Amino acid sequence: MRSGRRDVADGSLTPEQILDAAEDVLRRFGPQKTTVVDVARALGVSHGSIYRHFPSKTALREAVARRWLHRVAAPLGQIAAEGGPALPRLRRWLDRLIALKRAKVLDEPELFAVYHALSDDAGDVIDAHVAELIDQVARILADGMVAGEIRLGEPKAMARAVLTATAAFHHPAHAASWRDPLIDQTFEAVFDLLVTALAPPAVA
Repeated sequence: MRSGRRDVADGSLTPEQILDAAEDVLRRFGPQKTTVVDVARALGVSHGSIYRHFPSKTALREAVARRWLHRVAAPLGQIAAEGGPALPRLRRWLDRLIALKRAKVLDEPELFAVYHALSDDAGDVIDAHVAELIDQVARILADGMVAGEIRLGEPKAMARAVLTATAAFHHPAHAASWRDPLIDQTFEAVFDLLVTALAPPAVA
């Protein structure tokens, strides 16, 4: 097993270097056994150097979780900011969310287990992440309302409903079912129902 030691000078140490090292250490030892001293040792610096950037082990763990969740939210934000019809954009957003979550859970199960444990202890970070996703979907829906593609309503409430309705396909709590051969077919059916529910009422 590689040591992961990086040996950087204390004065040149950056938060990103610390987070990179923390990810490596967490992957090797798990969140319960990893300490700030372990991260410092991997970087070849004193643990005081870590505390200059992150005042506690909790702050460091939350920063790792926040960065991991940002890697999910950032590409989704780009889709939300695109122009064009709302429903195809919503479909692209959901497809991307599902692909990102499946990749992290199914392709890197050990690393995902680490982040899942971190997330359990970082409630505020998770709440902020969910709020960001809701805002992104609300933006898409609001654009659709302006264009007459989406029925009028409160965008954030409707966005929350969209995420709840599709949770089985992207929330990690449902990861065990993602290998079901019918999972994609089921999502198609759910999305069709969403399209019907979001459509503006027919003009008499």
